Amino acid sequence: MGSPSNSASSKSVPTHGRTGRTQELAIKPTLARSTANWRDDPSTSRARPPLNSLHRALIFDMDGVLIDSEPLWRRAEIEIFASVGLILHDSDCRKTQGLRIDEAVSYWHERSPWSGPSCSQVSDQIVARVAEHIRREGQLMKGAQIALDWAASSSWRIALASSSTLFLIETTLDQLGIRDYFEVVRSAENEAAGKPHPDVYLGAARDLRLEPGACTAIEDSANGVAAALAAGMRCLAIPSSEDRDDPRFSSATAVLSSLDELEATIQSLSPFSGSV
Repeated sequence: MGSPSNSASSKSVPTHGRTGRTQELAIKPTLARSTANWRDDPSTSRARPPLNSLHRALIFDMDGVLIDSEPLWRRAEIEIFASVGLILHDSDCRKTQGLRIDEAVSYWHERSPWSGPSCSQVSDQIVARVAEHIRREGQLMKGAQIALDWAASSSWRIALASSSTLFLIETTLDQLGIRDYFEVVRSAENEAAGKPHPDVYLGAARDLRLEPGACTAIEDSANGVAAALAAGMRCLAIPSSEDRDDPRFSSATAVLSSLDELEATIQSLSPFSGSV
């Protein structure tokens, strides 16, 4: 689910619904994916960013933050797993919320192996089913449009770092009409490890050419919060009502009820809090 880095020029680039399965997607210039490995550049790695750049990037998770898709994911997982004889409920699906789909499928296969379709095939089927649900029912989360408009008008640099495949990211951005807000789009699809590991957030910061401490992540899952904090970023958590009492969210920089509270929360935080 992590996108390979590509230049921001408008062209078709190879992407993956699953690693090893390639398809072409037209990428707009606004979806910048730098090819430079910034942290390996001795002139910039470990350099403290200038003070006026601190906390000037917002990196949004997608599912459950920008789009009300977590119920769609749970429905798709329940439907597809049932087809291989594994009966799951909403509470079961919450255990893997925020993970890459291949990691979620492996989690359940290790605990309840099935015969027939491979883990890769089951992953592909779930992704395809989620895409169907998004095209039919996908809607912005409460406060998302206002938050994006405010961030853009306030000169924040805006990125996306998601556990979803690039195929689903593109599907979602098109469905919601918010593609052009994002300077950088990063999927954990092809990263060495998905959330709660920090790879996708470190990659997004690298593509922005910012230190992680200059970025504030916005997450809805405990795995996502752990990933952002491990990357050295501030993290604002927006857990669902069902997950709000999960003690793992206490480590977040702040906990919001919805994106309606983003502007006020950002303005209340010290510009020098978090790792730099």
